[in-house]
Amino acid sequence: MTLRFASRLDNVETSAIRELFKLLGKPGIISFAGGFPDAAMFDVEGVREAANAALTEEPGAALQYGATEGYQPFREQIVGLMAAKGVQSLTPEQLIVTTGSQQALDLLGKTMISPGDKVIVEGPTFLATIQCFRLYGAEVISAPTDENGVIPEALEQLIAEHQPKLVYLIPTFGNPSGALLSLERRRQVLEMAVRHQTLVVEDDPYGDLYFDAPPPPSMLALSDSVPGSRDYLAHCGSMSKVLSPGLRLGWLIAPAELLGKCVMCKQFSDAHTSTFSQATAAQYLKAGRMPATLDRVRTTYAARSKAMGEGLRSQLGDAVRFVQPLGGMFIWVQLTGARGQETDGNALAKRAIEQGVAFVPGTPFFAQNPDTSTLRLSFATADIARIEEGIARLAKAL
Repeated sequence: MTLRFASRLDNVETSAIRELFKLLGKPGIISFAGGFPDAAMFDVEGVREAANAALTEEPGAALQYGATEGYQPFREQIVGLMAAKGVQSLTPEQLIVTTGSQQALDLLGKTMISPGDKVIVEGPTFLATIQCFRLYGAEVISAPTDENGVIPEALEQLIAEHQPKLVYLIPTFGNPSGALLSLERRRQVLEMAVRHQTLVVEDDPYGDLYFDAPPPPSMLALSDSVPGSRDYLAHCGSMSKVLSPGLRLGWLIAPAELLGKCVMCKQFSDAHTSTFSQATAAQYLKAGRMPATLDRVRTTYAARSKAMGEGLRSQLGDAVRFVQPLGGMFIWVQLTGARGQETDGNALAKRAIEQGVAFVPGTPFFAQNPDTSTLRLSFATADIARIEEGIARLAKAL
């Protein structure tokens, strides 16, 4: 029997990261590969109490079908979260709850992209975004970046040349780069969105994971001070990295017309995000436990990031180049080839597995012109002892 699959599948393939996980069954392997939060950081007791509260106070609403736009008490809590981060003019009606922020990206792809349309992303960027937009037929174009994120002048040239349907950015502790876009650059991006009347999608799953000083305000928070920019800005948020990815909760804030189209498409796909998850998260936020949870996660990840950076410097020396991140979950490394050592991240990944350590080569994170000398290391799920041992194994593989 021969099945005739949709032609849209011709332009995508399975995730290189997910495929890599198939190799991680070797006993004793240390993984820096996943983009997962550390399960030990989950506030299990707090989530249990929140779930019990949801079932006690509003069992019917928590277990019943719900509105496609989202469970109203949770939407109200999201407004509170965003207000604490400088977004003062938001109402619950200006956002929808999604099944993780990944669904928000999928809805944007469904509503905005026709086959042959161009979209611009950072090079490198979140692999699943490249795959998602290609699934809907987009030509995905990479904008140059440096250690501070996307380069505005280069981005504007690409916008003028290609007139994309949208521009997708992770301005705060990007995946995989860990880069932090400056306040000035954020304003420049908003201003060019207005000039070129181009939708900018700000994906912000890591913004709360800063180690010392908070990052600059999100572009959403800044949009009130850049006239007209809110009309060309969509913002994706998530509970996955700060509370639990298993709850599958994200949200999308967007102009009214776009948001309405996304609601319509969401009706076709899942009707609504789990009301029980939303009710649980609403009770958790209402109980005021999030600040303490975030403090614990920030302290832990900061120590692990520092340990990984120190290990790279001491064990690999001038064979690698990287910028120590100020937050997030990743260190983005470039192999320099110093002293004739390896410059191909894909080749190193295979040898690293043999040494008992795993990471993700950088190549899949580029929509165009991949830099094969790069690799992504996650410090989120390994404790400091395992980070030190894993980096020592990586040095042996090099």
